[in-house]
Amino acid sequence: MYSYLPISSPTIAFFVVLLIILVAPIVMSKLRIPHIIGMVLAGIFIGKYGFNILERDSSFELFGRVGLLYIIFLAGLEMDLEGLRKNLRKVGVFGLLTFLVPFIITYLAGVTLLHYHPLSALLLSCIMASNTLIAYPIVARYGLQKHNVTTLSVGASMLSLFAALVVVTAIAGAIGQSGDEWYFWPLFVVKIALYCAAMFYIIPHLTRWFLRRYSDAVMQYIFVLSMMFMSAAFCELIGLEGVLGAFLSGLILNRFIPIMSPLMNRIEFIGNALFIPYFLIGVGMLINVGLLHNANVLLIVLVIVVVGTLGKALAAYISCITFRMSWLEGHMMFGLTSAHAAGGIAMAMIGVRSMLPDGSGPLADDVMLNGVVTMILVTCIISTITTENTAKSLVLKKERIRMESDSEDDDTFDDEKILIPVKYPETCDTLMHLAIMMRNQQLNRGLIALNVVYDDNDAETNQRRGQQLLEHVTQTANAADVRIQTQVRLATNIANGIRHAFMEYDCSEIILGLHIHNNSDRIFWGEFAQSVFNNLSRQIIIARCAQPFETLRAIQVVVPSRAEYEPGFYRWLERLSRLAKALECRIVFHATAATTELIRQYVEHRHSNVRAEYVEMPKWVGLIDVAEQTPEDNILVIITARQGTVSYKAAIDRLPEELTAHYHGQNLMIIFPDQYGPAPETLTFTSIQHREQISAYETLRRWLLRLRR
Repeated sequence: MYSYLPISSPTIAFFVVLLIILVAPIVMSKLRIPHIIGMVLAGIFIGKYGFNILERDSSFELFGRVGLLYIIFLAGLEMDLEGLRKNLRKVGVFGLLTFLVPFIITYLAGVTLLHYHPLSALLLSCIMASNTLIAYPIVARYGLQKHNVTTLSVGASMLSLFAALVVVTAIAGAIGQSGDEWYFWPLFVVKIALYCAAMFYIIPHLTRWFLRRYSDAVMQYIFVLSMMFMSAAFCELIGLEGVLGAFLSGLILNRFIPIMSPLMNRIEFIGNALFIPYFLIGVGMLINVGLLHNANVLLIVLVIVVVGTLGKALAAYISCITFRMSWLEGHMMFGLTSAHAAGGIAMAMIGVRSMLPDGSGPLADDVMLNGVVTMILVTCIISTITTENTAKSLVLKKERIRMESDSEDDDTFDDEKILIPVKYPETCDTLMHLAIMMRNQQLNRGLIALNVVYDDNDAETNQRRGQQLLEHVTQTANAADVRIQTQVRLATNIANGIRHAFMEYDCSEIILGLHIHNNSDRIFWGEFAQSVFNNLSRQIIIARCAQPFETLRAIQVVVPSRAEYEPGFYRWLERLSRLAKALECRIVFHATAATTELIRQYVEHRHSNVRAEYVEMPKWVGLIDVAEQTPEDNILVIITARQGTVSYKAAIDRLPEELTAHYHGQNLMIIFPDQYGPAPETLTFTSIQHREQISAYETLRRWLLRLRR
């Protein structure tokens, strides 16, 4: 080989890696092969067993380790927790099967066909019983992270990996690697229990504290990564693999990072662009294809690939039949649980460093190690191809079912187009995040951000400020991969400017910000919100949130009687269901028995994974009790009504005073649903165009009270 290889310059080496990350997907897409395989093959090509272009130095060790943790962390972060709770029994059964079936078959094959020592056969069985979610990025690319089969496969993978690591620890303990004292296992169990309790206490408290105080994108990303590595490091301290700690941190952070948030977009982007490809390339660099001419290596590879893959397939399809799932879902379960990667290498390296009790040799010799590494390549190919093809079929099946569904359930009939008027920098991010979580992801129609300024002497200055604000809003939307249109509009009346923009863009609803202040003398609705909802018959959401949405524990929704008779009933119900699903938090509906039943039917039919609770509230006066009992880390949502509509009642007029008196939390959302009514531009002298919620008498009373002070 040439004397200037392997490349020693860090700059050129990093360029070669980036070139592989760039070119491999392009080449693999031409060959219709999953690009993950291209990364592994590229690693073989440039490694010391290939053309020796790059050396597998400490950078591959570091970035590869981060990549492995990243894959497992994303699996926990994107898992459907509500689906996991509902399918906990299935996850346990599948996890047990996907561990025991390949474990038993591989052990028997290792003892009878390969003539291994029983402890060596046990080690090989643990390697084949565990698996790595190397094909998970494929699932994420097709948007199937929250599919039931993905939840089952990810949960089962973690259970099988945990069981395998525990058995490996037992083997190491049996030959003196972990100590053979009687108290080893009780102490080990206590350490695991203390570790889990500590992580479930520390991470949520730290996350809420940090997210409430710091909104900088870079700081939030670094914080999330720090939590992942902290959990992984403590997991290694108690004698387990760090991947379990990374998965646990992902599960804990799951509800704090909505799937459509800009933070989630950054986490996925950086992982998929750099760390995960580094890991895949590093796995390829370990594979010595030249050893395949060795009959012993070839036999080991053949036996463990056939036997291990057969065991994973049996476990997947037995579970599929037991749970009465489709064959496509069985294929996906097999595809996700059949690959082996760094976890298997880590266990094999433990065997290389450990001697058999009789001193005849290491627990895993070089032949077994090379057989395991070669097996990794084969199982990665099987896993990625199976997962890629099955994911395509599942998406097509889902689309076909959607197209064949009733027209009322078909999202293509949704006229959704959300307008977000923004005025203050401190509230614009909150409104954007709310709109992103409430929008229909399948339609992907984008959002409209509007800034209206008075047409006066300061108009030019205010326009520049408005443009700067909209540029910031655009960055927020782009970070979440959401299209957005922006406009700075001149108007002599702010409310009229919003209404005219609403009609010009043919919008379906508005999301407004409700000002935050502690002065009880201020008008509750602010300067122009009242004029907007009095003169528009479409849905208007007025929101105020003093803390990040990700830190909210529950959504408390108060619904008036007869709300189901309003034309906008299902629109606001759909938006709130999407919000609860994105935040992974509870949503509690307080309504009459008749209204509750319709809400329950809709949520169970359209959003079965939402954690919905229902509390009967016979009368509207129950709003006061709900408001007083709503904690600070909940958001109170009130479905109100305009005057003259079916669900309107006189008590709604007192809503500002009641909220001021009985609700001291800062997290509030008030929704005016779609109503039937005249066009907003129909002006007559017989209809009142604007009615103040605070009368002149009330204003005079407050003025006199101030004078008395």
